[in-house]
Amino acid sequence: MSSDYSVALVVIVVIMCFVVFVFNTYLLINYQHPDDYNQAYIPKGIVIFGLSIAQISILMLPADVANRNACKNSVYLDACNYTLPMKQLWYAVYIIDAVFLFFICPFAFFYYEADEETPTRKRLLNSFLWVLVLAVVLGLVIGICYALVGYSDFTVRRLESVSIPFTTDFSTLTLTAPCLPTTVLVSSTSQQLCASYLSGGGTSTNWTMRISFPEYVIAVTTIVGSVLFVIFGGVGVACLPMGLINSFIHRPKTTITLAQYTKEATQLAKRGKEIKEIVLGLQREERAGSKGSKWKKNFLKIQQELVFLEQDEQALTEVFPQGEKADASWALTVLSYLACLFFGLVGMVVSVMWLVHIIIFMLCDPPEDPFLNQIFIELDNAWGLLGTVAFGFFCLYLLLAVISGEMQIGMNFLFFRVHPMKWGATMMNSFLFNVGLIIASSISLIQFCAKAFSLYADATAVQEIFGGTIESLRGIKYLFRYNIFQIGFVCFAFMTILYYIFFGWRRVVDKKKALKFATLK
Repeated sequence: MSSDYSVALVVIVVIMCFVVFVFNTYLLINYQHPDDYNQAYIPKGIVIFGLSIAQISILMLPADVANRNACKNSVYLDACNYTLPMKQLWYAVYIIDAVFLFFICPFAFFYYEADEETPTRKRLLNSFLWVLVLAVVLGLVIGICYALVGYSDFTVRRLESVSIPFTTDFSTLTLTAPCLPTTVLVSSTSQQLCASYLSGGGTSTNWTMRISFPEYVIAVTTIVGSVLFVIFGGVGVACLPMGLINSFIHRPKTTITLAQYTKEATQLAKRGKEIKEIVLGLQREERAGSKGSKWKKNFLKIQQELVFLEQDEQALTEVFPQGEKADASWALTVLSYLACLFFGLVGMVVSVMWLVHIIIFMLCDPPEDPFLNQIFIELDNAWGLLGTVAFGFFCLYLLLAVISGEMQIGMNFLFFRVHPMKWGATMMNSFLFNVGLIIASSISLIQFCAKAFSLYADATAVQEIFGGTIESLRGIKYLFRYNIFQIGFVCFAFMTILYYIFFGWRRVVDKKKALKFATLK
């Protein structure tokens, strides 16, 4: 390995880390709500660092491949002095991910959501106590599980053969008398020398190995994140490109007149007044102590309706640009929808390639075709880092799909509290909530990509971690052996496509019924 390659790889890694931190800082500044200006600095730092860790962990996959390629000319890999200590870096990133997911993000979330009138010291103490309880519970669960089932069971085939004394007569060796079906049973001598050949499949046994605690933490966090990844990623890989194309299809074709704008603005004001009356009704019910399941259901509905009202207000502003630069504003709107079409078509191609690759390479046994693995290898042969760049692009696209799926499910199906990410109007609790989901999903996304591109990422540090040890872990190995997560991913993707075809993501609002809840007067 040349020293030039080592320096170049380290420089690229440092530059990428810097770019990621700058990008996330820009994201936070532009997405934060005006009420959070010049305050909540600790949650903001956690958001920036958490997003950066999630993105860097994805970018470590192509870095791991490039690190291995630095030693491709070595006689054997163990004799190579790698550019980066990737295995130690993977352990560090995964432990940091787990700490952020289970401790730091919940602490910041509890602190931010506490009553502002509560003294700072008491808010810190209450948040710390909540996290301490969570840490004790998780520590006991993970520690007990590690002590009882923290082993990897490898299926091995036991081969036995007789030994013969050293001799200069090589006529009896299997080189001149190979163990073939037509010759192995000719004589007793051949049977002795071919004992391993005759052993059959019944000699397989299990070899058990105690794994390290960091590897077990990685396994636990991977399982937790895999559930979210399968749901969000499966939905997102379908709705991300289709949503972009759909937004172009249903784009505003032209601007509206002042009379039309006044009419629509009046309707929005009427809806806003109705929402306000319902919120006041919810407040009265809460003060009366009738905060039951129906109250929570209506609270979630009103939250979603508020989001829809803001979206309609933005759409109305879009088709009636105002000010001295109204024409320029409309031109930018047109260009943004053209960009949605372009990126939607690109995303459609990438999503189809992902689904095809999962089906023919990961679900078929044996794989029908290496597909994307072979494409990356051919790109590397064409130019050094071209395959690595394409590999990183496909991994990052899957992360974007996860984020898109999380937003779609949260906004449409109400599986959990709505925490939308809105430009210039995102509160820090929503930031923290989404950062936790992204970190949890990125943990399993790495394992998913490592398995999906096992041929291209062969002999890398991440393959060593996931390829044998974790996927053979006692108690959870069957989830990997029978491809439960891959099957779930594909099923959610196709269900999303069918839902999109028959129902669509467009919200059809019945103005007479949209805000009439049965339990609200």
